[in-house]
Amino acid sequence: MKLLFIDDEQTFLKYLAKRMMLEGFEVKTTFSGEEGVAAATRDLFDVAVVDLQMPGIDGIEVQKQLKDLQPDLPCIVLTGHGSVENALESGKYNAFKFLSKPVDMDTLIATIQAAYDHRMEQQSKGDLPGTSHEPKGPVSKLFQKFRHLYGVEK
Repeated sequence: MKLLFIDDEQTFLKYLAKRMMLEGFEVKTTFSGEEGVAAATRDLFDVAVVDLQMPGIDGIEVQKQLKDLQPDLPCIVLTGHGSVENALESGKYNAFKFLSKPVDMDTLIATIQAAYDHRMEQQSKGDLPGTSHEPKGPVSKLFQKFRHLYGVEK
């Protein structure tokens, strides 16, 4: 399973990545919202774990952009600055779960697995818009329009 972690706390993120790799996950770490979104334009992920409060674009904006790029990517919000308002705002962008730091590693791993299982279940039912596993960024959308316009099929 391929995970995307987006958090500005580098020491915490490095520890988390090492722990997840020991559990058998493939992990991409990014230290800002901008880096995380850029990674999602280049590569496909199974689950994203996003910090809520970061310099630059925050976790809520990151979720919006990730949903545009990979509509079926479940996002787990992990933050030390949790509030009911933030959880509700994250819920608008289909945050799978809202977890507070410090997080119990077994809870995080179980939540990641549950998010992945939920995604697979939805895809098997055909309930997700992005089941094609193709990036859905602006360039990809433009490319699709040109293919359609000129009658070019895959």
